[in-house]
Amino acid sequence: MGSSSHTPSASYYQPALAWFAALGGAWVYVLVTLGAFTTSIGAGMVFPDWPLSNGSINPHGWLVDVAMFAEHSHRLSGTIMGLITIILAVWLWRREPRRWVRTLGWSALGIVIIQGLIGGKRVLLDSLAVPGFDMTLGQMLRIPHGILAQVYVCILIALGLALSRTWIEHKAPVSAAVRRAGLICVGLLLVQLTIAATMRHNFAGLAIPTFPFSTPDGHLLPSAWDYRVTLNFAHRLMAVVLTVALVWFAVKIWTDKGASHLMRSGAAVMVGLLGLQILLGAYVIWHQRNPEVTTGHVVCGALLLATTFGLTWLAYRDVIEARKSSV
Repeated sequence: MGSSSHTPSASYYQPALAWFAALGGAWVYVLVTLGAFTTSIGAGMVFPDWPLSNGSINPHGWLVDVAMFAEHSHRLSGTIMGLITIILAVWLWRREPRRWVRTLGWSALGIVIIQGLIGGKRVLLDSLAVPGFDMTLGQMLRIPHGILAQVYVCILIALGLALSRTWIEHKAPVSAAVRRAGLICVGLLLVQLTIAATMRHNFAGLAIPTFPFSTPDGHLLPSAWDYRVTLNFAHRLMAVVLTVALVWFAVKIWTDKGASHLMRSGAAVMVGLLGLQILLGAYVIWHQRNPEVTTGHVVCGALLLATTFGLTWLAYRDVIEARKSSV
């Protein structure tokens, strides 16, 4: 039970809390970037121990060795992210009058704890073989670790927006059609990011080594199939579906009379990120998974999800506040 003296429905803008939530939303991209780069250069097991790195919080040589720097920085940024989330959850519990926002804060903290445990077990169980699979149990844990990170990004975006002045002081009278379109796009993006994480950690990023066609002689379908090729082709097919869906969502926002200038601008950013993501995906193939380009592709995907989710969350603003205030 929180100690706030405000009634559950009396939401009000708190600048310091809102900016701290925004800080968490920004810092998560430092964490995502370092995690993506660590995976891209294959540095996930450069330290065989956890939670320390070679038995230390300041392992020898980590500032001059790229692999060590990537992995240890990822661990340090994860620790900072955990501290930010703890402070945010407690701050919300103490000062935020809306119960559902406080619940989001605790949910974010729960995911951070789970992510830390998964990340640690990924290291500690790296050598444990799983009969019938190419990957060890530790390597398998990279997949839920990557997927859960995207859910965490969405929760931070939801918190940041719910605490913003725009959310608290302005309504969002958009149509149900805009809300439905956004919900569909967020669902498709989560499916795509799940496929991408599975493909990435099964080393299937170059299973189809040509782009835009699937064979050197210009065929749309691969000439041979296995599970890695299937994952890669599914990722490409979903990219086509998402291109259509996200442009459709943007048009819905641009033509909706209730959409604010912020939402219209956000839709333009979303389409821009979509174009950049397609270009980066092509460069991943053309440059044989260059680590910097591959990292950019992962980060851009997370930004695209955050933007699409944020627009959808804003579109549901009036519905959410009406339902929660009636509880």
